[in-house]
Formats: sequence, structure tokens, C-alpha cells
Amino acid sequence: MDHVAIMKKSWGFTEKILSGEKVIESRWYSFKRCPWNQVKSGDTVYFKNSGELVKLKASVKKVLQLENLTPEKVSKILGKYGKLCGIPAVEIPTYFQKFKDKKYCILIYLACVKEVDPFEIDKTGFGAMASWLCVPKIDTLAIS
Repeated sequence: MDHVAIMKKSWGFTEKILSGEKVIESRWYSFKRCPWNQVKSGDTVYFKNSGELVKLKASVKKVLQLENLTPEKVSKILGKYGKLCGIPAVEIPTYFQKFKDKKYCILIYLACVKEVDPFEIDKTGFGAMASWLCVPKIDTLAIS
């Protein structure tokens, strides 16, 4: 399975993935949604900043799915995995405020990060607000 993770450019995470400073991609949700139960070890994740072209890819090394979260559990997750997610210690309280009421967290361990020739994707059918796309092959989304 291939995936496209759409990132908030202002958070600077694509650069941190490329530099190796961010080795876990985390997704926080109030309800189970893509990629819950859809991303697995061996899959490929393509990364793009919102409004930009796809520029990176990585292999999925491991996936942890955490549910029934409480603010206390969110705090522990951020304390344990925050640095690996590319979040500086000084910013953990800010991210805690963003995620404290979320009920689900997916931690996706990344490996073999590589730049790719930039390409555009067609998100038609996924919804304007979709930030994670799951497809059998990336070719089905790529615009040539």
C-alpha cells in the first residue's frame, strides 16, 4: 500500500524527516480514520507540504496504534515520543494543547527516507480536508 501524508508547512516537519531529526510521523484523531488499520510495516509513505508537490518518500518500519487516550496519556506519549516526532522539548506544551482531547494516535516509524522527483497529486474523491491518502499504488494519484 502507498500513502500520501500532507503536512502543515508551518510545522517544518518535511525538512525534519529529510534531515533525520524526525523518525516517527504521528497522527492524532478524535475518531478512527485513515490511516488507522491501513498503514503497515513495508508500506511507502510519500510526503508533501500542503499546497506543494510531493517531494519525499519513506518506508514504514513499524506502526503503533494507541486508543482510548486521555490528556494524561497524551502527555505521556508526547514525553516519550515527542523528540522522535520532531517536536523540540520546549514545544511539547504547545502540541499537548493541540492533541490533549484526541482519542487516537498512530505512530509511524520511518526508514529509508529519500527525496523524489517532485510530482503533483489529484486528491479528487478524498475530500478537501483529507491529510492522509491511502492507495494501492501512488501512480493512481500522480498527475503527469
